[in-house]
Amino acid sequence: MQEERDTEATADIDRLIDGAISGNAADFGRLYDLYVERVYRHIYYRVGNTKDAEDLTQQVFLRAWNAISRYKKTASPFLAWLMRISHNLVIDFYRLKKDVTYLDSELMSKDSDSNPERLAEEHFNQQQLRKIILQLPEEQQQVILMSFIEGFSYAEIADSLGKKEGNIRVILHRALKKMRQILELENFSD
Repeated sequence: MQEERDTEATADIDRLIDGAISGNAADFGRLYDLYVERVYRHIYYRVGNTKDAEDLTQQVFLRAWNAISRYKKTASPFLAWLMRISHNLVIDFYRLKKDVTYLDSELMSKDSDSNPERLAEEHFNQQQLRKIILQLPEEQQQVILMSFIEGFSYAEIADSLGKKEGNIRVILHRALKKMRQILELENFSD
């Protein structure tokens, strides 16, 4: 039953992509609605503040709309194509800024729980996790975010980054090992 729904959803997305490629703005708008939150979340984790994440998210979809006629349906999903665009925009963003220290902004909890103590603890944990992730090399950061924050499969990450699936597994393993080392060092120094 679930497999049928997934197949139908994929067919619907394919129809929307075909319509967008043909210049149908309404179909592209539906694709936007389907993917804007995931693209935004991915960018937000990379840039760390709402304003820049919103601006870059809009740029991703503007670039996608301008390039949609050149989009080729392959084994790589449409979302992976959007993530590749967002990745390139984030790199350009930091090149222009010439600044890689972007830990000064806050992550907002998506939990509607109004318990201030719990929200403060969550905020602290998210900031600590971001701080550790940002100490990783760029490629490892990207794989960690796509795997654990976005929930991409190894194949989707590989398609998005233009690498082999085995390479993604190795990068992820090394990133997790490095994160463990950083965490141990921080706990030891406390």
